[in-house]
Amino acid sequence: MIELENIHKSFGNVAVLKGIDAKFEPGKVNMIIGASGTGKSVLLKCMVGLETPDVGGVFYNERNFSNARRNDQIEIRREIGMLFQGAALFDSKTVEENVRFPLDVLTRLPVDEKLDRVNQVLERVGLTDTNKKMPSELSGGMKKRVGIARAIVNHSKYLFCDEPNSGLDPQTSITIDNLIKEITQEYNITTVVVSHDMNSVMEIGDYIMFIFKGDKLWEGTADDVLDADVKAFNDFVFANKLMRSLKKFRK
Repeated sequence: MIELENIHKSFGNVAVLKGIDAKFEPGKVNMIIGASGTGKSVLLKCMVGLETPDVGGVFYNERNFSNARRNDQIEIRREIGMLFQGAALFDSKTVEENVRFPLDVLTRLPVDEKLDRVNQVLERVGLTDTNKKMPSELSGGMKKRVGIARAIVNHSKYLFCDEPNSGLDPQTSITIDNLIKEITQEYNITTVVVSHDMNSVMEIGDYIMFIFKGDKLWEGTADDVLDADVKAFNDFVFANKLMRSLKKFRK
């Protein structure tokens, strides 16, 4: 479990996060949604240690990550996998080398065990026999799957996904959504997804948190979305044509 307690973050005189509290449970896809510039990315950076909250703390299974000593933070980071918005593969490395990278940096496993792990996760994401391919030979969806494989190769307990469907066509987006959901449940990972895509939110979101101008204005499940009574949240959600149609259908 990941717990956020009263997270505040400012840059200069600009308050970006204003006391965020939340609980993200294992085995669930936890979504953070909101318009651009509302604080989602800053919150994600605080959670993975790229930024330090001015006030409050991020707790991984009751371990205070924000105020931990450097060595303790490193130990927690070993348990974190990250899927970046653009997959962020190393162009000069093969698929196998990209996926193996966290093992090379974070572990002292023998080479044959690293390769076994790489092959296991590549098979899990449906990319068997792509080891020697270069990123330039992959489609956008395949790159995202390589990114997922890299994120879980070190037996991650926590998975962070930043706009995982960015740049993908609708069908490939569904494939990536389903893969994230399956892996989350299969490995009992605590997954946190930052997204603008309401289709993804409704399909795979177990817990949804809406941030508006640095405040948490709404939280709930996908089943609660259509009945929410928060104007800023409704304005954001029902800007999507499909969501407007669902709202009309419910009426």
